[in-house]
Amino acid sequence: MTRTRVLTALAMTPFAIAGILLLPTPWLVAISAALFLVGLWEWFKLADVDDSLARTILLLANLLLMVALAWGSRTSSGGTLVLFQLAVVIGVIWWLLACLWLKHYRFASDHDTHARVFKLAAGTLAVVPAWCAMALLHASQPNGHRWLLVALAIVWAGDTGAYFAGRKFGKHKLSPRISPNKTVEGLIGGMLCALPVAAGFAWYAGATVQQLPLVLAVTLATFLASVVGDLFESLLKRHIGVKDSGDILPGHGGILDRIDAVLAALPVFVLGKLWLGF
Repeated sequence: MTRTRVLTALAMTPFAIAGILLLPTPWLVAISAALFLVGLWEWFKLADVDDSLARTILLLANLLLMVALAWGSRTSSGGTLVLFQLAVVIGVIWWLLACLWLKHYRFASDHDTHARVFKLAAGTLAVVPAWCAMALLHASQPNGHRWLLVALAIVWAGDTGAYFAGRKFGKHKLSPRISPNKTVEGLIGGMLCALPVAAGFAWYAGATVQQLPLVLAVTLATFLASVVGDLFESLLKRHIGVKDSGDILPGHGGILDRIDAVLAALPVFVLGKLWLGF
């Protein structure tokens, strides 16, 4: 499983990096929207929405919301990203509330009508703000494409460090009721990987030495947010009794299994970057 996981990651990463660095923002936004919507389709499955027609209607509603945000951002002088910034703030607030949901992990676990409503709303609040954050970051000047790579590198390095540190040193469970395989040692290992990687990529993105402490502070918050995103998807899977959100990616599961941490990390990173001004 580890070998398959690594080979799949090695195959995907060059395409992801090339897309981030080379594609113009409109193309990247369109491709990321398609990717995120596939993840949202899998989210609907975890919310126990089995009817294909219902899932299709829900997916179209979220697509229309994305289109409305993009359309509403047009102006006679080119465009404004205020709506995208508002969506990012809403996304960060949602992930703070998600921490409470993780604490009360049985909440909405029975999948009656109200439970589904909560989980469907959670899907929109997770996916749409993350998509807005990606668009906002990539479109920012200067070097927005490089800063997007910084944000994703934090998640990738943290996930990789946590995976191998947890396998090698893991003894103390991080959240045994939600994700028995995650450990405190894995969390520390992920953090220790994410911080230097973020510093190196931030230098590549144009950060000054004076800005590095701010970058590292946002990196820590971003990494912790990525853990919350990962745990929340694990919560959804535990409620429905499945191991993966899908089987598209060998060794990784579904698309949602790969972007769960990204969904939480991107709004936090973008808000931190805008707030601290690096």
